[in-house]
Amino acid sequence: MERADPQSAVSGPPRLKLRYADLPGPKGVPFFGNAFQLDKDRLHQQLEGWAREFGPSFRVRIANRRMLILSDHKVVASVLRDRPERFRRPTRHGQIVKEMGFEDGLFFANDETWKRQRRMVMAALDPRHVKAYFKSLVTVVTRLEGRWKKAATGGAEIDLQSDLMRYTVDAIAGLAFGSDVNTLETEDAIQQHLNRIFPAIARRVTAAVPYWRYVKLPADRQLERSVKEVKAAIERFIAEARTRLADDPERRKDPKNLLEAMIVAADQEGSEGRNGDIAGNVFMMLVAGEDTTANTLAWMLELLYLNPEALQRAQAEVRQVVPPGADDLTMEALDELVYVEACINETMRLKPVATFLPSQAIRDTVIDGIEVPADTLVLGLLRPDATDSRYFPEPMRFDPDRWLEKTAGTADAKSTTRVSMPFGAGSRLCPGRYLALLEMKMAIAMLLRRFSIDRVGTANGKPTRELFAFAMGPVGLRMELSESA
Repeated sequence: MERADPQSAVSGPPRLKLRYADLPGPKGVPFFGNAFQLDKDRLHQQLEGWAREFGPSFRVRIANRRMLILSDHKVVASVLRDRPERFRRPTRHGQIVKEMGFEDGLFFANDETWKRQRRMVMAALDPRHVKAYFKSLVTVVTRLEGRWKKAATGGAEIDLQSDLMRYTVDAIAGLAFGSDVNTLETEDAIQQHLNRIFPAIARRVTAAVPYWRYVKLPADRQLERSVKEVKAAIERFIAEARTRLADDPERRKDPKNLLEAMIVAADQEGSEGRNGDIAGNVFMMLVAGEDTTANTLAWMLELLYLNPEALQRAQAEVRQVVPPGADDLTMEALDELVYVEACINETMRLKPVATFLPSQAIRDTVIDGIEVPADTLVLGLLRPDATDSRYFPEPMRFDPDRWLEKTAGTADAKSTTRVSMPFGAGSRLCPGRYLALLEMKMAIAMLLRRFSIDRVGTANGKPTRELFAFAMGPVGLRMELSESA
């Protein structure tokens, strides 16, 4: 066998090449491959199980679509860093989104579209702009506090994921688009429509046959209605933002929300920004920003409840930085919540809501000595190495101290961020990571400052089930609170 060429996606000593066709993997059936074996609700767990069975590199096939599954974090990171030169976002994802009627956002875009949008979105989501919108987030957190105070006073259980999704939708709509949808205090339907769209994308991406192009099931017709409503909301957000900019030209110098900043960036000479680009990114912020942040918060609250020492330590930190009777949280106070941030990072290690990151080979290439044909879908699993004792002692234990500098005295301890990559890596690193962390710290700080957590768990007391719906979330988590003295 010939040796690997220097273009291998992983640097290091040359190794013998292995053909993609010779990789191990689950046995499939003619034409459909492994399509009928995939359990879409627990796809991430299934792939993780196959990684334990077949090793860190194995193959899966859905009809004529080749998939290479990787679980070695170094190999996964190398693929992510080789975007967009040698790998792109899977084209099927963008096709499904466009077929639904949405424009490409930065998350799904490739090639020149991605390059055109990146500057616009990064400018809108940089820390300086996000900090300018802090007061908007305070308003949303205050509404969440009021909702939970009512539940605590009445002794009612809180549907944790539902409330947190309301919080993230309101935060994105208010902070990012300057629109007050207020799902926390009303029954605005936009959240219900969003909850149908992202899971539908996941189902259609993994489908062996695009049946919806020929036959519309009741769920497909319901999805079409949700898409129509969300598109109308997006058009309204953009129109309102452009009206504000036209009525007050000074806002172009100092945009008051992320949508205005995107419009200003898109309108700049030489940016080549387009209204479709803005609409596509509004859609992605709504859908992706809702699920990922809300699910991480829900998992974090369960993990804190199950680890009382960590909960007490996080609550003590919050109440020391901002006592319950003090004024509202400030950005400076949030920066001091280092243990709370460590809890967030540890949650994302154990419960990454993006359990795998997909890429697609642009041309024939070599990944870690494996010959990979062009257009092969490459899935990088994030949890196997992040929960491996080679990298984390007692890997399944919730231990936020792993992320604190004062305990990170060795090279291994400092490598945590290289093994756990919840926001990806390389030039396509999640542009909303700063905003997501801010939303999470704000909500947790409010909760630990104002309330005591009496219970977090499922209604029947059984372990919480993980559900894959593009983002991985908990099923049926409930929370009971009491007001702090």
